[in-house]
Amino acid sequence: MGVKPVGARGHLPRKRFGQHFLTDGAIIGDIVDAINPRAGERMVEIGPGLAALTQPLVERLGHLVVIELDRDLAARLRSRPDLTVIESDVLRVDFAALLARQPVPSPGHTLRVVGNLPYNISTPILFHLLDFAPIVQDQHFMLQREVVQRMVARPSTAAYGRLSVMLQWRYAMENILHVPPESFDPPPRVDSAIVRMVPLPEPAVVEMRILSEIVRVAFSQRRKILRHTLGRWLTENVFDGTFDAQRRAEEVPVGEYVALAQQAQKSPSN
Repeated sequence: MGVKPVGARGHLPRKRFGQHFLTDGAIIGDIVDAINPRAGERMVEIGPGLAALTQPLVERLGHLVVIELDRDLAARLRSRPDLTVIESDVLRVDFAALLARQPVPSPGHTLRVVGNLPYNISTPILFHLLDFAPIVQDQHFMLQREVVQRMVARPSTAAYGRLSVMLQWRYAMENILHVPPESFDPPPRVDSAIVRMVPLPEPAVVEMRILSEIVRVAFSQRRKILRHTLGRWLTENVFDGTFDAQRRAEEVPVGEYVALAQQAQKSPSN
């Protein structure tokens, strides 16, 4: 990405953490308006960095929990009384335990989650958060625009794939804002976007392990007809239901993958 000067407030962006700090005030305002934080809500920000988004959020909320891996940035943030700082890799964070530690818990209490996710590990973070969807009110993330397009893609499109199926099974999602590279320091080589993710109130009940495996196999060779990939997997797993394998993976809607997983989990091999 080229040599960049020391970032805002004297912090040198660290490439190994995928750090790109948001600096565009107008974009920050648009993001906060889209999130619409309200006083007293329990919110967690992943990757607060130099607090560009943190500051306007905490001004509306009163208090904010932030998860920061960079120890230098975490130390800076820890000096603020209006923040609870968790210095950790987000993939190691138990969001259920985090919620339980929040003040004044009540029945049905939930978290709101926001963040500018490191693009190099954004997909693992999204899959990690799937486990905590039942306790999440909503999620707003800045991601590489191409990733957001894959998340919200419809069947029979080039962007539709494993990420589309696994996330649409559990969330209603919307691409709500385009963020150009020049909004960051240093600017990334890709365009970014903000995605809104709202957990579905009554998602189909399915074993995520089996759904994930079916979708992984289906899209492992997406140009092939499914009988060459998923068809073989179903035979090996003694599947005795019905499924049209004379299609490509991208032609199968989310609901059909879920229904297939529900049938497959009844197999003796699972």
